[in-house]
Amino acid sequence: MNAEATTSNTRVLVWDLPVRVFHWLMVASFVLAWLTAESERWRLVHVTLGYTMAGLVAFRIVWGLVGSKPARFASFVRGPAAVKAYLLSLRARQPEHHTGHNPAGALAIVGLLGLTALTTAFGWAAYNELGGEWLAEGHEVLANTMILLVGVHLLGVVSGSLAHGENLARAMVTGRKAGQPQEAAERSAWPLGVLLLVAVLGFWVWQWQTAPAAPATSLSGLISSLREHDHDDD
Repeated sequence: MNAEATTSNTRVLVWDLPVRVFHWLMVASFVLAWLTAESERWRLVHVTLGYTMAGLVAFRIVWGLVGSKPARFASFVRGPAAVKAYLLSLRARQPEHHTGHNPAGALAIVGLLGLTALTTAFGWAAYNELGGEWLAEGHEVLANTMILLVGVHLLGVVSGSLAHGENLARAMVTGRKAGQPQEAAERSAWPLGVLLLVAVLGFWVWQWQTAPAAPATSLSGLISSLREHDHDDD
């Protein structure tokens, strides 16, 4: 939809609650997974976040097929020609207006979903020692590629917000953007959004409670270990 065709400043519900909960859970999981990537102490947290992201991707794929209209892939995924036309409209400072994701943003989202699936798959295989060192290296390469794509996505959000004069990040909080009523989400689907949040938080609690306890080191055991070490040195 072109900017010239936008004749209403009406703010309509575009992003239902499941989409918004998915988005911010992904953001939190990705940031925390990145922060714990090199720490053995926080290994379980890193693995838990990886499982979380894999589950969120699976949810988003299903919701992209059966969810509200703006959330469906059919509503925003376009071919190379549409992406090129949108980028050219930005260059000409006459940006096309899209109530949902614009074609370039949609490309980044699909890429992030695919990269997340691959990264978590490599990480799971490496964690369970299903292959050689190449799995861990592949996991790291894919994670670094994700960081680059996230940077591109953030740059697109900032440039899109400036070009269209609307805060796209805030829209992912409130769910509302300028658009036509016929382009709005049919429902907020808030029960599903709440269920998604509860499921993820419940999974985190379950992982924490079922985590293997670190072996306790008694004072006598520590002294014995030190004596054995001294004996070995002799």
